[in-house]
Amino acid sequence: MSSQQPTTSQGGPKATGGMSGATPTPANAHLGNETGEKPKAFDSEGAIGKQFTATGAIGQIGEAVGGPLSSSGVIGKQFTDQGAIGGTVQDTLGGKK
Repeated sequence: MSSQQPTTSQGGPKATGGMSGATPTPANAHLGNETGEKPKAFDSEGAIGKQFTATGAIGQIGEAVGGPLSSSGVIGKQFTDQGAIGGTVQDTLGGKK
């Protein structure tokens, strides 16, 4: 008697169970890290929060204007994740799911 692996009707090996998303690949890398955690929406790495960083859609406007609105300016630095406004949002609504 031979010990063959079960096959599907198409002739390929039959799945052994488990979830395909459990294995990190380039296709699912954006879905979170190895522990299954992903940033909340308002986190500085989340869907909304990252738009306010210096490279995000909203943050780039301040960088382009420059002066007090840049990420190192008097107003702009308040919106970074260490600033008074951005830091409060990060502490309150940020973090991992």
